[in-house]
Amino acid sequence: MTNHVTRRAQSFIALPAIVAAGLLVPLTAAPSYAATVGELAPQCVEYFQSWRYTDVHNGCLDAVSVTVEYTNGQWAPCRVIEPDGRATFAGYGTNGNYVTGLRACDPTSVTPAGA
Repeated sequence: MTNHVTRRAQSFIALPAIVAAGLLVPLTAAPSYAATVGELAPQCVEYFQSWRYTDVHNGCLDAVSVTVEYTNGQWAPCRVIEPDGRATFAGYGTNGNYVTGLRACDPTSVTPAGA
């Protein structure tokens, strides 16, 4: 009886640990869109950051596709922003993960701003 109870207790502990580990693996993997990042975004594209949001404004005459780079090496998903349009990305958060710049990205793998 004790052996059956011990095995059951171990399975209740092991299962959540395995599930948690499985959920963390995708979070630590490098995002595929980072490979499509190119040159700096045009100077007519500006960003304003706060702890919660990074707002990006396209002051250019053409649509641009941009991504945001953060101090911890992460990249935001690539987004297309229409002329005089805006897009919102994650801010620097409570850990101070500040934006280091905007980069042009592959427009075939983007999420349109506002979608």
